[in-house]
Amino acid sequence: MNVDLIFKIAAIGIIVAVLNQVLVRAGREDQAMMTTLAGLIVVLMMIIKEVDLLFKTIKTVFEL
Repeated sequence: MNVDLIFKIAAIGIIVAVLNQVLVRAGREDQAMMTTLAGLIVVLMMIIKEVDLLFKTIKTVFEL
């Protein structure tokens, strides 16, 4: 498993959580929600690349 990917996802989670709290405390709930959604999308895009690579590897191994 790619440990760098895990650290990147964790870092994004921490940054998004901090930004979310700062924005909520500033009364900017809409921007906090958008920040959270943007962080989720970034993480999902990272995971989709890995899942795609996994399926390609499986396809190669089983000669599909």
